[in-house]
Amino acid sequence: MARLRRRWRDGHGVLVVGAEAAGGGEDPGGGGGGDAGRAPGEVRVPLEVAASYRARTRGLLGRDAVEGAMLLTPAGGVHTFRMRMPIDVAYLDRRFTVLAVRTMAPGRLGRPRLRSRHVLEAAAGAMAGWGVRAGVRVAVERET
Repeated sequence: MARLRRRWRDGHGVLVVGAEAAGGGEDPGGGGGGDAGRAPGEVRVPLEVAASYRARTRGLLGRDAVEGAMLLTPAGGVHTFRMRMPIDVAYLDRRFTVLAVRTMAPGRLGRPRLRSRHVLEAAAGAMAGWGVRAGVRVAVERET
């Protein structure tokens, strides 16, 4: 059976947390769901996607704050050297299930996760408020 590989591109979208992540996984067609299909208990967070080598390398470096979250893909680990703020880091597998969530202070090197395919970054403390924790499945809706 051939495995379909989706090509990610730099851009923006929405991170969906809760309510079984609105079906889970990514929306490769890029359609934004809007609030019409919003499930009770679902959290929708603005998302920046960093898929190119350059965007992943830059990440949140040099920023004083982040609105929402940043998805680094593909990525198995991160560092916070030259960062100005502590961040929450969530390691996701290929099905967007959270493997681990860590808070990292500036100037640290995170442990790489073997099964991690994507990494979410956000301001420290934000992910707990969104309900992102190990075992939770999230979804990504891409903007067109």
